[in-house]
Amino acid sequence: MSKRALISVSDKSNVEEFAKGLVEAGYEVISTGGTLRALINAGIEATAVDEITGFPEIMDGRVKTLHPLIHGGLLGKRSNPDHMRQMEENNITPIDIVAVNLYPFKQTLEKDGVSKEEIIENIDIGGPTMLRSAAKNFEDVAVIVDPSDYEKVLNAVQEDRLDIELLQSLAAKVFRHTANYDAMIASYFLGETGEAFPETYTVTYEKVQDLRYGENPHQQAAFYKNPVIKGNSLATAKQLHGKELSYNNIQDANAALEILAEYKAPAAVAVKHMNPCGIGVSETLAGAFERAYDADPISIFGGIVACNREIDAATANQLSEIFLEIVIAPAFNEEALEILTRKKNIRLLELELHAGATVTKKLTTVNGGVLIQDSDHGSVSADDLKVATKRQPTQEELENLLFAWKAVKHVKSNAILLAKDNQTIGVGAGQMNRIGSANIAIKQAGEKAKGAVMASDAFFPMPDTVEAAAEAGITAIIQPGGSKRDQDSIDVCNQHGITMVYTNMRHFKH
Repeated sequence: MSKRALISVSDKSNVEEFAKGLVEAGYEVISTGGTLRALINAGIEATAVDEITGFPEIMDGRVKTLHPLIHGGLLGKRSNPDHMRQMEENNITPIDIVAVNLYPFKQTLEKDGVSKEEIIENIDIGGPTMLRSAAKNFEDVAVIVDPSDYEKVLNAVQEDRLDIELLQSLAAKVFRHTANYDAMIASYFLGETGEAFPETYTVTYEKVQDLRYGENPHQQAAFYKNPVIKGNSLATAKQLHGKELSYNNIQDANAALEILAEYKAPAAVAVKHMNPCGIGVSETLAGAFERAYDADPISIFGGIVACNREIDAATANQLSEIFLEIVIAPAFNEEALEILTRKKNIRLLELELHAGATVTKKLTTVNGGVLIQDSDHGSVSADDLKVATKRQPTQEELENLLFAWKAVKHVKSNAILLAKDNQTIGVGAGQMNRIGSANIAIKQAGEKAKGAVMASDAFFPMPDTVEAAAEAGITAIIQPGGSKRDQDSIDVCNQHGITMVYTNMRHFKH
């Protein structure tokens, strides 16, 4: 008795060559719909599934392979005499090879202006069912979901070496694929129903690349992407020059993109170890980068710079004067590329950028579980601020306070940030107490602290940070407020003529 292969694919890459090879190896090919027509048009002998089942395709193809004569042939265990007896009694022929890939649900989601009806129609039912049936019975059935595996399977068939290791690896890929497919569907419906934190939370990611190592050389790592990418994602960036990205590069570059999304005017962000070491905003990109560099010309060395405008020659010349790991921008003009590509190892990434963050959930793994929270999209405008002190902020102070508030949101807690003239001038990050962060930021700013503003990611539990600000010559402070000892800080501000505004919003970042 000849062996039987079932082929039904949406992605028809190399399927004709595969089917032809199976026929030449003595397999009977059965197929459906568009795949059947493609095979017959290519001169490959193939039989329609409805001829096997004796039941027509109905409901616009929604029901065609959901039949005992198909699934019995997939699930019957050849080593089980009772299974084989039942198959014979019911005229069920074993199916030995299954090549199925699914309706393009992901590609449908990505289409502009796609209707809900079209999305629903691209949820495959028969395909995953066949794949799961065949994969469950992998000891007897070779199941292929990835066209890149056709050649491997065909070679094994021709050399009569469809061994258990190959069969099991193919089945494992199937279950990963169907889990990925179902997770995308679940995610779509989660968006439709608006449930924030359902009883189960299913996510899926697709590999972009293996990485040389993780944070340290003894840690293995890889980069995965969301199958349906939204927002400013490095997974969609085009690398124009330089070495392969590392794990730490990706972490830092992502932090830079999150900060950059806060600013609409020409902006440059320099990041080191996921904290901003310099942020500058100006009327030109060259001016913005000059401010970002001047903010901390020491820490920027070996850092990552992200810009929200095309890199021009003037900016490129400035960038080329220092050692940078990565430069990210929506575009690089010809002169800029010529200047920057002289540096062998600098990585240049071109990425379409959008102001405003789009990631909706943040996931953090812990032992045995995961923490899930809404992303911190919190922002304030001048109208949201409450002046807690006697002195009102000037218009210039107000602009710098809002600039600083956007920036401090992205600094590791405890966070203190000083700013002046749309430029960060001092950043204190990740200290175990707030005055420690303040002292670092003030020391970094030096004389520039005079007339600057201070932003704090959380309230002041005691007035020591305000006292340090007053001594440094800082004239305005923005902070959430809400401490039981707020009045102590207000009193110090009033004593020194400092204006302090409350946001009523905290920005812890651990």
